[in-house]
Amino acid sequence: MPLIQLIYMSRLAGHDETSLGPILSASVRRNTASGVTGMLLYANGRFLQALEGDESAVDETYARICRDIRHEDPLLLSKETITQRQFSNWSMGFRHMSEADARHLPRFAPWFRIGFESADISQANSVARDMLAFFKEEMA
Repeated sequence: MPLIQLIYMSRLAGHDETSLGPILSASVRRNTASGVTGMLLYANGRFLQALEGDESAVDETYARICRDIRHEDPLLLSKETITQRQFSNWSMGFRHMSEADARHLPRFAPWFRIGFESADISQANSVARDMLAFFKEEMA
């Protein structure tokens, strides 16, 4: 089974940030059990997430996210075969983007403030990859 990385974005249903903790806890538990690793960024009601692992496990995880009523308008940005995991240390790394992040990281500031708008970021997949990689290194 090939190793893949899938990157998607979605909106938090109802902008209800009280559900962030339960979403993260469930992700860590399920990802650990299925061997999926990744990184989740959240800003202004939007998620940007990378999932990595065996193709069947990642596909199953993404399908579950698409059915989850806490996620709205999931949009697949990329799905690629990879030779090694980028987020191997985390069943789910997480970063809640703040206004302070936007001030200190002008390169990514527009994405924090607009919350990863799908029409814009889907045309700039390299931005999504760069942002996920940057926060992986910062959190390591």
